[in-house]
Amino acid sequence: MQRVILVGVNLNNGTDFEHSMEELESLAEACEMEVTATAVQNLPAVNAATYIGSGKVEEVRRLAEMTGAECAVFDNALSPVQQRNLQEAMDVAVLDRTGLILEIFGRRARTREARLQVESAGLQYMLPRLVGMRKALSRQGGGAGAGGGWGAGGGLANRGAGETRLELDRRKIEKRLAELRRDLAAVEQDRATQRKRRRESDLPAAALVGYTNAGKSTLLDAMLDVYGGREEKKVLEQDMLFATLDTTVRRIFPGDGRDFLLSDTVGFIDKLPHTLVKAFRSTLSEAVEADLLIYVVDFSDPHYREQLKVSQDTLRELKAGHLPCLFVMNKADKVMEEEALPKISGDRIYLSAKKQLGLDALLTMIREKLFAGMVECRMKIPYADGAVVSWLKEHAAVSAMEYEEDGVFLLAECRRSDAARLQRYLCG
Repeated sequence: MQRVILVGVNLNNGTDFEHSMEELESLAEACEMEVTATAVQNLPAVNAATYIGSGKVEEVRRLAEMTGAECAVFDNALSPVQQRNLQEAMDVAVLDRTGLILEIFGRRARTREARLQVESAGLQYMLPRLVGMRKALSRQGGGAGAGGGWGAGGGLANRGAGETRLELDRRKIEKRLAELRRDLAAVEQDRATQRKRRRESDLPAAALVGYTNAGKSTLLDAMLDVYGGREEKKVLEQDMLFATLDTTVRRIFPGDGRDFLLSDTVGFIDKLPHTLVKAFRSTLSEAVEADLLIYVVDFSDPHYREQLKVSQDTLRELKAGHLPCLFVMNKADKVMEEEALPKISGDRIYLSAKKQLGLDALLTMIREKLFAGMVECRMKIPYADGAVVSWLKEHAAVSAMEYEEDGVFLLAECRRSDAARLQRYLCG
């Protein structure tokens, strides 16, 4: 386990600084790092050359010697010049918040698409930092762990991070980025084809979005538990930042014909690197293309309002801010009496996904949004058109069905577009 020092700059006694440092520690733990010490500098503005100032640099250097730390992790993004100067002055590896998040993403990426996206973001981050990186990266060596760092398909995978990155120069990186753009374009085409097939099934889609570790995967698994999911279709649940990176789409079967698709997307975090937002645009397109956004919020976190704002701002950047939405205030059992759950206030519902408190109420809210355009229809369908009956049983909410002499009588709720298409079967 790599030993690290956390370093932060508190600008003008900022109120969110302490939370930012706590989050940085959680990120370090998610990257399997051991935090040996924390150094804080109070400044009116960051130092252009070393971020924390020369005096504090020397203090951190001595602290690293005392604690045996191999790396200093900074709470914000460093410029290439700052990173180079810090590495030379402190004689330990230097990692900023962006690099740390990239390292986590590199370890957690499982699908080919996620690995390509992470490698692309990592190379874009590395490109302006080539000068002066050799010495620091050689120290990190195997620090990327068994996951292979940011690599995917031969770029940085399967070899020590230091050894591999030493071989990279600007020309090689730019060539690899061009290859990644082509590969990602092909993957995006496949994803678009999959979305088209799902759209042809005429099922509405809802997307779980929100801050990392808010409980999106737990909520999806709970919905699958209650509404027809199978064990092999569940997703990874883990109490850590960025436990899952890959978008998962599952079909929810409420049992009344109003089936819908529910997707679990990658979580957001404050100061999420722009290169990662850009790289994961195709993955997050499941949210952009959804009919409904379900913001999952960790209501037990004192900073849940700020976390919700980060999620909303990120989705606005992705051009998804206009979509209808619900707000699931998850983990409410930690701050409210369980007997009071679920609690509904407008488009907000307070519940516990882990304890499956409030799922029925949430399902009702989701269906009210997704099926707002449903109309009740009375139909008489001749026996010769039995395929229409089968289709309605699968795609509409059939509440009554009787077999009569000249055909099947149905009372069902269906979309206006379907009612218009099946108009010849409508009866009074």
